[in-house]
Amino acid sequence: MDRDRCLALDADDPLRAYKDEFVLPEGVVYLVGNSLGALPRRTAERVRRTVEDEWGRQLVGGWNHAGWYDQPLSTGDRLAPLIGAGPGQVVVGNTTSIAVFQAVTAALRLRPERKVIVSDLRNFPTDHYMVQGLAGLLGGYELRDLAERRFDDAAVVLLSEVDYRTGARHDVPAVTAEVQAAGALIVWDVCHSVGAMEVDVSQADFAVGCTYKYLNAGPGAPAFLYVNPRHQAAAENVLSGWHGHAEPFAFEPGFRPAEGVRRFAVSTPHVLSFAALEAALDVWERVPMAQVRAKSMALTSLFVDLVGDALELASPADPARRGSQVSLRHPDGYPIMRALIDRGVHGDFRAPDILRFGFAPLYIGYADVHDAATTLLEVLDKELWREERYATRLAVT
Repeated sequence: MDRDRCLALDADDPLRAYKDEFVLPEGVVYLVGNSLGALPRRTAERVRRTVEDEWGRQLVGGWNHAGWYDQPLSTGDRLAPLIGAGPGQVVVGNTTSIAVFQAVTAALRLRPERKVIVSDLRNFPTDHYMVQGLAGLLGGYELRDLAERRFDDAAVVLLSEVDYRTGARHDVPAVTAEVQAAGALIVWDVCHSVGAMEVDVSQADFAVGCTYKYLNAGPGAPAFLYVNPRHQAAAENVLSGWHGHAEPFAFEPGFRPAEGVRRFAVSTPHVLSFAALEAALDVWERVPMAQVRAKSMALTSLFVDLVGDALELASPADPARRGSQVSLRHPDGYPIMRALIDRGVHGDFRAPDILRFGFAPLYIGYADVHDAATTLLEVLDKELWREERYATRLAVT
């Protein structure tokens, strides 16, 4: 497909107007939305209002009058439709690592007779590291790799809907049903799928995710935790922080959990980060997710076709079986990516040999994909990546 045809597709794109909602440096094709989303134009004004109008004028009164205190739940209700959840099912705050710890420990308490935690060794490291630490803390638990595909004695199964390295996508309904039929509980990590496709965790037991990737809420933005309503009365938040208490301002000496999902709140919400997330949600509340997914599959398929066999495809060839990213393999993937970034095409690298390209459908177009593939092929053909400076690895790859 030539560039003129790509421009024609951009002109007919039903999502084309959303690109103007984001700040994108000129001359850059930004294919790292699966790591840190681009800046929404409305974010700066929303954060300014929080700082100057709310904090600056209301001071401590902002907790009541600006809605700060209720943000973990009110923002959770706004985010819930993006993961197929309903009101009162999602709490926002803390980080993905903390949410994983909360969800897995709650699941273990609900299955005390079972002593096995199943986790995919290919999960994003924070997920696997957290369950390793948790198993060590509790003692007596076996960690089992998903590859064994045995759930009959498992208490909890922790999986990512989309694999962060390859972009391979699990069949969430099928796996959820399989795990629950075996008597285990399932925790889904949707960090690499929310905002890039239609997500539905409504049948899951728990789900966690971040908001700084495809949702564009900014670096350090708060994470979220979904708790299925059938577990909310019995599930225990072992991080029994003040904000999860039934009556925080009663200042009782003992912890008494709040009703519903609020019991999974832990500590003071990061109000400035919430402001950036709310600005991003102003965009997402208007976005048809079916169109996002359709464009995602079209963009990734176009990139795969244009790159051809110049690099080994690490992602599934079927677009329905991958998320909104394409991963390619090369033993010198790191210097290739560095050379590519210097030429305006931004992706990232994951050891040992993966070049990752994330396609955020709201601000990436078909001509962007054409330009990215053309530049990549030029870097490979001319071996531009062999420059000595590209061999030195930066702290963040």
